Amino acid sequence: MPSVAPAVLVVEDDHALSAMLAALLTEEGYRVDTAYDGQQGLHRGLRGDYDALIVDRGLPVMDGADLIALLRSKGVATPALILTARGAVDDRVEGLDAGAQDYLVKPFEVPELLARVRALLRRIDNSATVVAAGGLRLDRVTRRVSGPNTDGAEVELSEREASLLATLMSAPKRVYSRAQLLDLVFEGVESGGAVDLYVHYLRRKLGKQVIRTVHGAGYRFGYE
Repeated sequence: MPSVAPAVLVVEDDHALSAMLAALLTEEGYRVDTAYDGQQGLHRGLRGDYDALIVDRGLPVMDGADLIALLRSKGVATPALILTARGAVDDRVEGLDAGAQDYLVKPFEVPELLARVRALLRRIDNSATVVAAGGLRLDRVTRRVSGPNTDGAEVELSEREASLLATLMSAPKRVYSRAQLLDLVFEGVESGGAVDLYVHYLRRKLGKQVIRTVHGAGYRFGYE
């Protein structure tokens, strides 16, 4: 093992399962923190320096997929494994499109879980502040976007524009409803019109194609 053990955050509302996972991972030599709902997971995920995340899909306060999408929008690229009782293909796809690297359906075998955690740790991305998709590159620290779609120039965004774009870029195939984007990007804002307004701002700065309207559903990233 390395001199500094990898750190894993487990976000699981089932306290018995959370304790079991923590004990297993600790025995394997990992440093483990736990959280029991989406808000705690967000708080720890933003503040902690973790090498991998294990996130339950059906969390209180915030769905596990939405938690991962929000972390991605904030520039947190820590590899994530979703645990869930939902085995349908659509559920797995939604979790992966939210930005998770892997998906494991309950009940699972312990050796498989540990193997998947080891695989996550091999995928650590040191460019956690950068989100890239469809030829665009967004630096979440400077809030600058560059790429072929900007004619080679860097375009500076506001904090809220950058958060909205990062959310969509982090899961480029996922369609977000206005309500989901309000929760993820526009904390404290109740009107879906705010989402439409900032979509307009981004299209004005980066071109109409940067965000695609999916009629009756919401918005998704426009470049693939």
